[in-house]
Amino acid sequence: MTAIRTFAANVWRRRWIACALALCFAAALPALAADPPSEPLSGDALLQALRSGGLILYFRHTSTDFGQNDDAMSGYEDCVRQRNLTDRGREEARRIGAVIKRLGIPIGDVLASPFCRTRETAQLIFGRTTVAPAVRGGPARPDTDDRYTELRKLLSTPPRAGTNLAIASHGNPFHAVADTTYLAEGEAAVIRPLGAQGFRIEARIPKDGWDALAVP
Repeated sequence: MTAIRTFAANVWRRRWIACALALCFAAALPALAADPPSEPLSGDALLQALRSGGLILYFRHTSTDFGQNDDAMSGYEDCVRQRNLTDRGREEARRIGAVIKRLGIPIGDVLASPFCRTRETAQLIFGRTTVAPAVRGGPARPDTDDRYTELRKLLSTPPRAGTNLAIASHGNPFHAVADTTYLAEGEAAVIRPLGAQGFRIEARIPKDGWDALAVP
């Protein structure tokens, strides 16, 4: 009888130890699987990353006249009946472009949402632009209900070697795909494409923050 009780006690003890170990291992799994959060780039590290290329600069258009709206526009070329850049917004864009050029940041393709304010922002910053509905976000694709599928793909795809892709778009698309706070008018998100893993936001640069990158 004593032998039976001893055997039962040993079995119970082994099971308790096994369960305790399993619980400890399971609790440790999230910590082992989680990647450490990436620190935002800033200062010289950010400037050197931009000079090296391989990133995407996603701009929200510069300052606009909120007394205007797009409700009555007949098409994207109908700038008169859209919300447009103010003179201040145009000056902001020119100033950003001048600093980017002075800093020696290589820019490859320049894409813009088809609205007048985004096309004008791109033109004033970079001197050129290609209209790309994907950076605005069009109707949902037949195989998905996500209107930003093409934008997500674009932000995940590395640009041409040695260059950065520039995008002039709006606040809503960025907010939707990045699940973060809205960009202010003229603010840029610096994005690192990660291919199949998506993308990572390396930094956010306010419209008056580019000069700070030139400070040694």
